[in-house]
Amino acid sequence: MPERARVDAFIAAVVSGDHVGAIRDFYTAEATMQENLGEPRRGREALMAHEAKALARLDRMHTHQPRAVLVDGDHVVVHWVFDAIGKDGSARRLEELAIQRWEGDRIAEERFFYDTASSWREVEAPVSGKRNG
Repeated sequence: MPERARVDAFIAAVVSGDHVGAIRDFYTAEATMQENLGEPRRGREALMAHEAKALARLDRMHTHQPRAVLVDGDHVVVHWVFDAIGKDGSARRLEELAIQRWEGDRIAEERFFYDTASSWREVEAPVSGKRNG
């Protein structure tokens, strides 16, 4: 079961823009991630490579403070909002729930739930934010 301070540290890493570092520092070696009903990605190294590749296609990713964080034993739910800013300056928003199962102080399984019909809708690009790369 994760301590709330550990969950808060994970959230701070993601909000800071260090998405790949958050995977490195907060996921188990055999962790899985799954998009809605998609096939899970497996293994921390694969998760990090996938995230780095996704971020490389963007100018930057702006991660908002979570709208809600629920901790119940080994399970954590985070209500995330991400703005992906393209190299052309366009911005698209994804709002999702991440449901995580923790083993001790690391995430072992994570599944994302979002509405595919409205995901990545266009929004005005945030002014501030850390650039990728």
